Amino acid sequence: MTSLQEPLARYADRLHAAVDPGHHVASPLGAWLLLALCGPAATGTERDELADVLGMDPSAAAATAAALLAEPHPLVPAATAVWHRAGYDPAGIAHWYAGLPPRTATGPLPGQDGLDAWAREHTLGLIDRFPLRVTSQVVLALASALATRISWREPFDLAPAAALGPASAWAGSLTRVLRSPERGHRSWIAATDRAGEVIVHVATAQPGPVEGGEAGLAVVSVAAAPGVAPGDVLAAAYRLGAAAVAGGEPGRRSLFDLQLGETALWSVREERVRTRARDGREERHSAVLPCWSARSEHDLTGSRLGFPTAIRAVAADAQAEARQAAMARFGRYGFEAAAVTGAFALVSLPPEGVARTAELRFGHPYAVVAVTTDERRDGVGPWHGVPVFSAWVAEPEEPSAADLVDPS
Repeated sequence: MTSLQEPLARYADRLHAAVDPGHHVASPLGAWLLLALCGPAATGTERDELADVLGMDPSAAAATAAALLAEPHPLVPAATAVWHRAGYDPAGIAHWYAGLPPRTATGPLPGQDGLDAWAREHTLGLIDRFPLRVTSQVVLALASALATRISWREPFDLAPAAALGPASAWAGSLTRVLRSPERGHRSWIAATDRAGEVIVHVATAQPGPVEGGEAGLAVVSVAAAPGVAPGDVLAAAYRLGAAAVAGGEPGRRSLFDLQLGETALWSVREERVRTRARDGREERHSAVLPCWSARSEHDLTGSRLGFPTAIRAVAADAQAEARQAAMARFGRYGFEAAAVTGAFALVSLPPEGVARTAELRFGHPYAVVAVTTDERRDGVGPWHGVPVFSAWVAEPEEPSAADLVDPS
């Protein structure tokens, strides 16, 4: 894991626990970045509190945030800003103000129209207004924005909703869902500490260039048995997502260790096939998932999320107001997501063998995490393995009209 993955997974645990437990999307990274910007200004007890929330020393967090902002990810543009009201003199925090990352915009506090325009500009137009409203009481404002709009490296196929299985209530309310193609996607069954046995599906974006390599985005969907707490599934998704971008499949269960037949999460069947598997036993996986979209707004003012402490660090006795607006859309051909956080603050016939095929059924609420990749000739860059968006999917949708178009 990179230095950021574990702290961010801890922060995501807090954030998702603090917001609406139903269908939603969020960007824990967007909130974490703002807290990290404030870290160098904190002293004493406030510094200790921020270190606990950030999951690392505040100075290290600030350096991590600066490194991310200094080398923008080609598929996930990120922006930050700190503004002050005209007439408000941030001289008391001048050292902090001067030490902000060079790519962090600074200056006088814009009006509401200016904040809304900033949100649109830095989210590819996906979010059209800033999540907080300016009043005369606002003296300092902090903002972050993250956005992505990608096409899958290999698009999904369509399948009848009945493929979600007889145990899925969604199978009766939808007509069509998505099925992973034969190549280009990854899926497996995994054993996890917090969520038990889960099903995992990974779809990847067409990559973008970075100096000395290419960068991408992997969207990782994870479902556990019905009744497992959403926080436990999301926590498993964060850890599996980080491993997936490194090529790992932690906790993977062999299909030959599972019973044939149906469960709420998968079906496993066996057939005679031609296979090159060394022991004559081949494992195949496919996945069926619904399309989904979400728009959410989250109040981040609660003390467990760190914003009251961060605002006190940079604006003395000021109170904190913090909110995040986020959206995401998952379809046959691609994925898009955005968040604005504001704080006021793979020829001949091979030998015969046997193959088992599992169809993984995302037929009830499940977790999704989008994780960036950043691979260079000499190793990995600062964005490698960073979870940028996460969601709890509880309201599936029909494929859109665009999803029904044949790609050929």
